[in-house]
Amino acid sequence: MIKEAKRTTIYLDSDIHKALKLKAIETSSSMSELINNAVKESIIEDVEDNEAFAERVNEDLVSYDAMIRKLKDNGRL
Repeated sequence: MIKEAKRTTIYLDSDIHKALKLKAIETSSSMSELINNAVKESIIEDVEDNEAFAERVNEDLVSYDAMIRKLKDNGRL
């Protein structure tokens, strides 16, 4: 479980709450564990996205119009 946990209140759509409760039962996890894992995965994904953007910061930008023209010229549209 979490070493140093903070208590918070969240409001879930009733159907999401029901699904989360059922998943907690089926996986022998608490709802808090499931929510913590989902939030952690989301933050990790954001970090990975930021790293990918940082790696490409020096690449030339391509406008949407230029990309559409390129796709048309290559017969892909």
